[in-house]
Amino acid sequence: MNVLTIAGSDPSSGAGVQGDIKTFTALGVYGLSVVTALTSQNSSKFFKSEPVSPDLIKSQLRAVLSDFKVSAVKIGMVYDKKTITVIHSELKNLKVPIVLDPIFESTTGGLLLQENAFSDFKKILIPMSHIITPNVPEAEKITGIKIRTQSDAKKAALKINSMGAKNVVIKGGHLQDDRVTDLLLENKKFSLFSQKKLPRDSHGGGCVFSAALCASLAKGKTISESVRLAQDTSFESIKGASRVGAGLVIARQKNTDQIEEELSSAISHFVSIKGIQELIPEVQTNFVYSKPRPRSISDVLGLEGRLVKTGSSVAVAGMLKYGGSRHVANAVLEVAKKFPATRSAVNIRYDRKTIQKAISKRFSVSHYDRMLESPGLKKKEGKTVSWGIKTAITNLKSPPDIIYHTGDVGKEPMILLFGKTPKDVLTKLAKIR
Repeated sequence: MNVLTIAGSDPSSGAGVQGDIKTFTALGVYGLSVVTALTSQNSSKFFKSEPVSPDLIKSQLRAVLSDFKVSAVKIGMVYDKKTITVIHSELKNLKVPIVLDPIFESTTGGLLLQENAFSDFKKILIPMSHIITPNVPEAEKITGIKIRTQSDAKKAALKINSMGAKNVVIKGGHLQDDRVTDLLLENKKFSLFSQKKLPRDSHGGGCVFSAALCASLAKGKTISESVRLAQDTSFESIKGASRVGAGLVIARQKNTDQIEEELSSAISHFVSIKGIQELIPEVQTNFVYSKPRPRSISDVLGLEGRLVKTGSSVAVAGMLKYGGSRHVANAVLEVAKKFPATRSAVNIRYDRKTIQKAISKRFSVSHYDRMLESPGLKKKEGKTVSWGIKTAITNLKSPPDIIYHTGDVGKEPMILLFGKTPKDVLTKLAKIR
């Protein structure tokens, strides 16, 4: 997944573009960036800031959006009216979630939005947002409502919603409480997300929250799931903050599950391949990657949904989850029992020409006949794949690259492409297309 941050540059790398990229990377999405302003700050003090010219911001946006498929956008520091105008102009027709993080002032004391740009921020950017993520002081500034209780926060959220923001989350870290309670307004309904409050100030925790929320939405997770992940990620980053400089500790993001990062990256590449929709079968496609020596499908990461053909492109439907796949996961499980290095697979549409191409490339190709399966096994849900893969690899001395079957009554023929890693699978796919 590609995720874009539009924000200022922070040389301390705690917040801004640098902080966002670190969070995106930790959560397994590819981070793109457009810089709106340059700041001079460290962990102790804010010195100076200057905006990037509107023409250069426009050029950056067009360069990124013309080349990359962006799944979600985060907007942070916008600084002045001209920046707000050009962002609106370039993004107004973009059909992806936009996370708006109101960045008015840095934790080191710098002014990050000019006062004369505040009305434009409210009138132009708030209505563009899929979700806005103010903390209590920012929500107070936007609404003019003093927030001391959850009741106050609800009033403020409703007012921001009336300004055009589709969804609102007010971060509760500034409220006088021993817990941090974030308030989400989604589809006119409120939800609370509570977490232990850490007794320390840090630089960059708020940016981690909005960047994690953005990355999660890009992966297709719901708003509620994304807010929960954002709160957990922000909490862990503050908990793990370190004193890099002489001032505030800087939030540190934990790396994501490496298996999820590799599979997510491979899926993003898969759906971007020109003409890939031609390889999607009627039952659609799943792409999986297992832990070393998997014992059950709970050790295999896959999509809860599918990679779905949508006209001339392919869309990701559903989230990555261990145990999310059944058929392709079971195929990997059976192969891994005999050939432990094989941990990834994808299913594609059967075509005899694909098989011939694979054989010509000296791939290890095997198959099984579903019509030879016993009636008893056919009646047992989920047993056909295991039986078929065992049958196909019984006499193999080396790992299969491809296992296929030509179908049965009411059963679509299929090709399974295997590899050590998702990247290995994609490399093999490129050779047979």
